[in-house]
Amino acid sequence: MTLPPNVYDAEPIPESARAEVERLLQSGDLFRYTAPEDAPVSLLESEFAAMMGTKYALAVSSCSAALFLSLKALGLPRDARVLIPGFTFAAVPSSLVHADCVPVLCEVGENYRIDIADFTAKLDSVQAVIISHMRGHTSDMDAIMDLCDARNIPVIEDAAHSLGTTWHGKKIGTVGRVGCFSFQSYKLVNAGEGGILITDDADLVARAVIMSGAYEHNWQKHKAPEGDNTGALALAFERWQNKLPLYNLRLSNLSAAIIRPQLAEVPRRVRDGRANHDYVAGLLNRSPWLQVPEKLGPEDRAPDSIQFNLEGMDNDQILAFQAAANARGIKVQVFGQSSDNARAFWNWQFIEDLPELPRTRAMLMSACDVRLPARLKRDELDVIAGALTGAAEDVMGPLRAYGT
Repeated sequence: MTLPPNVYDAEPIPESARAEVERLLQSGDLFRYTAPEDAPVSLLESEFAAMMGTKYALAVSSCSAALFLSLKALGLPRDARVLIPGFTFAAVPSSLVHADCVPVLCEVGENYRIDIADFTAKLDSVQAVIISHMRGHTSDMDAIMDLCDARNIPVIEDAAHSLGTTWHGKKIGTVGRVGCFSFQSYKLVNAGEGGILITDDADLVARAVIMSGAYEHNWQKHKAPEGDNTGALALAFERWQNKLPLYNLRLSNLSAAIIRPQLAEVPRRVRDGRANHDYVAGLLNRSPWLQVPEKLGPEDRAPDSIQFNLEGMDNDQILAFQAAANARGIKVQVFGQSSDNARAFWNWQFIEDLPELPRTRAMLMSACDVRLPARLKRDELDVIAGALTGAAEDVMGPLRAYGT
């Protein structure tokens, strides 16, 4: 029997990181503001902004921190209502609670994207929107931006799962007012922990920089991009210095040194991850009980996992499928089938007056999640797909050939 592949280990950190990590360890220079210029975190911010085609980037301790700072930097009033999809990770509504905002949840359909009708119905009651591209699935950003722009409602993109994804060729994370990314170990770029926000808004990033922990005059080490002589960033820093609370959510130089060499690997990881996903999706869709939703037309994804819906199964059969896949060595997460899954909205009990979202709940009860790292090879993908289709047959019975 072929052993199932290990889908949890990340790729090795590039060898080119070792010299810089060793230099930092020898010097003990781990704080981003110690160096007068060109600290690893500062270099990371410049390189990431250039890669994404934005003016500014701020590296912080996590994507959750980036979301929190984005909300605070927007200057929203206390108890501002912020619309989020009902299918996201608990860190998203948590960032809202920490920012003294009120989460407003909208429905998500069977294709894991925002239900535009429910989104539209709730939009006039909110002051901001966070779009979670959950598991890398992009909602209809044309419709969302048209609706929000018409109401002058700022859009934050939670792109934790979407580094490398594009919409009409435009990089996800640059469509809204601000984009937030993750460097946690299961993401495309791995630092164990870490995050970054990007924007073209000088005032927003200046506020975020100060609140991230740029005390006294450390904000002076944050520079405008080369060739930008408008002075907008310096003026914004001067305007907000000493007027904002400090939350100390900085990234360390050591993390930046681990991240920077991986940026060059992003195109290859995107290419291989997309090819792996599409190959496995084709195999799963041959089963009458497994269905991988189609991407939206303008979207080119950068997946490192695969999601699929179980069709024609009752709840007992769904649980049996999960157990059968696990027995075959492939860990399957059915988002709604556990008492503490942080992606099931009914487990966000820190939200007052938690709403019911029947369409989202129904989707989560049969939506499956399997890791599919870009480093996997074709024979490993065949093992994963075979285990999943085989588990479905274990529960529902073997497929019969046409005419028999």
